[in-house]
Amino acid sequence: MTQAETWSGRFNEPVAELVKQYTGSIDFDCRLAPWDIQGSLAHAQMLCEAGVLSADDLAAIRQGMAEILADIEAGRLEWSLDLEDVHMNIERRLTDKIGDAGKRLHTGRSRNDQVATDIRLWLRDEISRIRSLIQALQSALLDLAEAHAEVVMPGFTHLQVAQPVSFGHHMLAYVEMLGRDDERMADCRRRVNRMPLGAAALAGTTFPIQRETTARLLGFEGICQNSLDAVSDRDFAIEFTAAASLLMIHLSRLSEELILWMSPRFGFIDIADRFCTGSSIMPQKKNPDVPELVRGKSGRVIGHLMGLITLMKSQPLAYNKDNQEDKEPLFDTVDTLVDTLRIYADMMRGVTVKPDNMRAAVLQGFATATDLADYLVKKGLPFRDSHEVVALAVRHADGQGVDLSDLPLAVLQGFSGLIGEDVYQVLTPEGSLNARNHLGGTAPEQVRAQAARWRKALQAAD
Repeated sequence: MTQAETWSGRFNEPVAELVKQYTGSIDFDCRLAPWDIQGSLAHAQMLCEAGVLSADDLAAIRQGMAEILADIEAGRLEWSLDLEDVHMNIERRLTDKIGDAGKRLHTGRSRNDQVATDIRLWLRDEISRIRSLIQALQSALLDLAEAHAEVVMPGFTHLQVAQPVSFGHHMLAYVEMLGRDDERMADCRRRVNRMPLGAAALAGTTFPIQRETTARLLGFEGICQNSLDAVSDRDFAIEFTAAASLLMIHLSRLSEELILWMSPRFGFIDIADRFCTGSSIMPQKKNPDVPELVRGKSGRVIGHLMGLITLMKSQPLAYNKDNQEDKEPLFDTVDTLVDTLRIYADMMRGVTVKPDNMRAAVLQGFATATDLADYLVKKGLPFRDSHEVVALAVRHADGQGVDLSDLPLAVLQGFSGLIGEDVYQVLTPEGSLNARNHLGGTAPEQVRAQAARWRKALQAAD
């Protein structure tokens, strides 16, 4: 079956070789083959139950498809550009094997609803895999959070030292982000898992198909209710890529922090050698290539989202050849996400934390200034007044080149007579952490509680 045979006698001349190369998709859509076969087998069974296909035809189709799948898995099937795409390649191979029964398989469907079904079958499986990888990364971050619940580090705003936080608390922030990413993927999967098969080219079919049967056989949770929308909808691909972009943004933010923290100017962490490279000219270099690449690949995924949105924005109903361009960005988004999540979980288990450097950094930025202000408020001073008192104390300490905790009591009392000897308990980084012992706070007790909550949630998700 050549393209000419596919289009029957409508054309007076064969398709130009350049057009074949330009319009063909077999180079990339061949990866959909297992799902194409899965959809075809369900379609054939439905046609048989509806009385459109004979039991003998169904048996032949099942046997032929089993042999084709084995050929694909063994790398024996040669894909033909003349046959344009994965659907026609498989149909041609099936017809060669079983004859007319293979030709009858396409009854009541079009490549338009066939490809839309294939992509949804493939993507729902990939989303399930991605969710497992997200949870594996969360588990790696939880290990770090629990092991370093009491490690104090500077929390930043505007990249300036703000207040002390627990390193474990910082890791839990990314666990929360990934939790939302997982929720988005689960929610997106529900809309992916709706079946377009049965819409045919755009208007449905005259054959007595049973779409509910096909949906049940393929494990779809719903059926696309409008035939025009069914073949032309790519919202699910855009939605998935949007969720993927957010996930990559979160990993890019963490990557930026890992890169900064590994710099000698911070010295907060080290990343295992197996995730780093050196320099061809500078022998001392240890470069954080993995987080740098993750930061770069986030732009790649975001670009795919923009490409898909642009692809769909001006298309009239129903199916247009433009939609062939949905697959490569979608495939690459999944591949990038899977590879990134897999390597990231492994990399985070190779992070070494340097508590002494983190604590020293906390003492460089008057991180307990807010604690002193809170202390004065608890003594009866209005907050705006306490804010001014502490600002003056910070300016004095900065001029002396010392931390607030290094100022003698007499000097501190010069700013407010409400300050007593107990003030030094709140001016330590550890005191600052422990004072924030409430839901969502950075106290080590809260870090452990939140980590336990997440452990339970991840176990329930298994």
